[in-house]
Amino acid sequence: MTYHPKSDFMATIMERGFLADCTDYQGLDEALRKGSVTAYIGYDATAKSLHVGHLLNVMLLRWFQKTGHKPITLMGGGTTKVGDPSFRSEERPLLGPEQIEENIAGMRQVFARYLDYGDGGALMLNNAEWLDDLNYLDFLRDIGRHFSVNRMLSFESVKSRLDREQSLSFLEFNYMILQAYDFLELNRRHGCLLQMGGSDQWGNIVNGIDLTRRVLDHEIFGLTTPLLTTSDGRKMGKSQGGAVWLNGDMLSPYEFWQFWRNTTDADVGRFLKLYTELPVDECDWLGALGGSEINEAKIRLANEVTALLHGAEAAAAAEATAREVFEKGGVGEDLPTLTLAPDDVAGGISLAQLIVRSGLAKSGKDAKRLIAEGGARVNDEIMTDAGQMFGAGHFADPLKLTAGKKRHALVVLS
Repeated sequence: MTYHPKSDFMATIMERGFLADCTDYQGLDEALRKGSVTAYIGYDATAKSLHVGHLLNVMLLRWFQKTGHKPITLMGGGTTKVGDPSFRSEERPLLGPEQIEENIAGMRQVFARYLDYGDGGALMLNNAEWLDDLNYLDFLRDIGRHFSVNRMLSFESVKSRLDREQSLSFLEFNYMILQAYDFLELNRRHGCLLQMGGSDQWGNIVNGIDLTRRVLDHEIFGLTTPLLTTSDGRKMGKSQGGAVWLNGDMLSPYEFWQFWRNTTDADVGRFLKLYTELPVDECDWLGALGGSEINEAKIRLANEVTALLHGAEAAAAAEATAREVFEKGGVGEDLPTLTLAPDDVAGGISLAQLIVRSGLAKSGKDAKRLIAEGGARVNDEIMTDAGQMFGAGHFADPLKLTAGKKRHALVVLS
């Protein structure tokens, strides 16, 4: 793509690697240059926290606001009741209203770290506001008539599911109509001109643009970000321990910091441009470092990303803990900690149980494999017996567990 943008926002996101596709580069660029534009990204409330996979688009909203525009974070209080079928092999479990509200409250904590919701700033809206009270017959007549089933079946997100002969319920098939209707309502209520999202949302975004043109005769735009994979082909945000959550009560700032510290060498420069606000030249310079110097670049990446989410103090504490653990062989204060009750160790607790309960392995089978392969250590000593028992006397001082080279936890007795 050889388009040379003139607006600050488009120039920034293209230079930093955020842009996958746009429905009209020139039209959007010109609208952004004329004055403040309103844009939104939708988030279904399927968990109590956003995870690292969401962070790219959260940063996109942050740059949108920093370049003088108005972002909307749209909470899917209504659409979560249906579930987005895009590129999924099976239907999402349906959540009740109370669980959805609880999830939205958890997600709100993260957005408040990245966006300014003060007077005239970003908006947080909930599509339940206009979806919950829709009259079905009116909706079918006024909105449904604008959708071609043939065209909906041709979208890759639906087609890939049907090609694999996997069931797609009528409930899920309605999702793309509801998301299109969101864009229409946001344009009508808030003058929203742009929907942004991951490239898997392209079909849903195009539907919303088409519907708004048909119903309101308004010109609006869509923009997508790439679906990121790491240089070794893994989906961004997945780690051995599961999802990398953004809420501190679901993943400690130290573990979050450690995730970024463990970035593959080849990804450092790219991640600095996407997940920090460091100047692009500095990101390129840090990403090009070799040998042991690249490790300092990874620490810089971890510090910058953690400071944005959890604050500078949390980032500094995580780095101090990491240096204590890795460079001095000591026990850092900020490691994930398992607290055992006296009853837990009354008859002794096995090494395999400790590893599972501390979160360093998902199951006893995984823990035993880790131990058999020589990957488990207690206070930096390699352990080979999964059945070795630990009693109360072993916990006079905190016990440091290590899995592999980089994952640690403390065990203490209450």
